[in-house]
Amino acid sequence: MSDKLKIIGQYLLPKHLVTLLAGKLANAKMGKFTTFLITKFIKQFKIDMSEAKYSEAADFETFNDFFTRELKAGLRPIIEGDNNLATPVDGCVSQQGDIKAGRIFQAKGHDFSLRELLGGRDDVAAPFDDGIFSTVYLAPKDYHRIHMPITGKLEQMIFIPGDLFSVNPLTAQNVPNLFARNERAVAIFSTAIGPMAMVLVGATIVGSIETVWEGTLTPQKNKEIQYWDYQDQEIILQKGAEMGRFKLGSTIVALFPKDSIKFSDALAPSSVTRLGELFATVKS
Repeated sequence: MSDKLKIIGQYLLPKHLVTLLAGKLANAKMGKFTTFLITKFIKQFKIDMSEAKYSEAADFETFNDFFTRELKAGLRPIIEGDNNLATPVDGCVSQQGDIKAGRIFQAKGHDFSLRELLGGRDDVAAPFDDGIFSTVYLAPKDYHRIHMPITGKLEQMIFIPGDLFSVNPLTAQNVPNLFARNERAVAIFSTAIGPMAMVLVGATIVGSIETVWEGTLTPQKNKEIQYWDYQDQEIILQKGAEMGRFKLGSTIVALFPKDSIKFSDALAPSSVTRLGELFATVKS
C-alpha cells in the first residue's frame, strides 16, 4: 500500500471504535489465545524479552499486562547529578528544539500550536513561550512506561479529547497538527528549573493513557476537556520514577521554559533513546 493510501485510510478509519475494540481485547483474559497473540506480537516486532522482568508470553494474563511489562531491576540506571535530566522513555526522537512564536515543529511543512497542545489556556502555555521541546515516539517494540526526567511536584493535569491518528513517523510527516489534534493528557510539574509539561499523546488502538496518581484516564462522552488541580497536594515524583504508561504505543512531548536546559548532544531527530540516559543538562 502506498504512503498516500495509508494516510487516506487513517482519515476514513473509525479510529475511536477500532481503539475501543482493541482496548477491550487487550484487557481480556483469554488464556492460551492471549498467549498466542503475545507470542505473535513478540515475533512480529522483534521484541527483546530478555530485558523484561517476566520474559515468557505465558507470564501475562492480558495483552496489556505484556505491553506495559516491567523491565528487570537495574536494567535502565538513572543518570545521577542534579544538573542532569534523565531520558523519560525508550523510543526515538521525532523532533526537538526551540518553541518559536508559540509554534512547535512537527515535520517538514508542519508545525502546531503550543497553546492548542496544552488545551487552549494561555496561563498554561505562557511559561513555555520561546521555550524548548522534545517529541519522542514509542514504537510497538518499546518499553511503554514513562518516567520523570527530573524531580517535580505535580501541579495540574489536563485531559484533552481528540482524534486518534497513528503517531508514527509517516503520519507525523503527513497529518497537519497531529499532536495537538490527537487525544492527550498534559501533566504540569514544578521543578528546580521551573515548570515542566509532560504531554502523553494518544493514538490509534492506544487502549488508554494511565498515570500513577489518577490511574486510567477515560474521555467523557460529551468530549469536554477535563482539569485536575493538585496545588494543595504534595504529589512529588523523583527523577526516574514512573509517572504513567501507554496501553499500546504512542508519543510524548516534553516542554521546558526558555534558557532552562540544553539537550544532550547525542540526541537529534531519529536518535534512539533509552530510559535513564542523559536527556539534557541544566543551563547555569
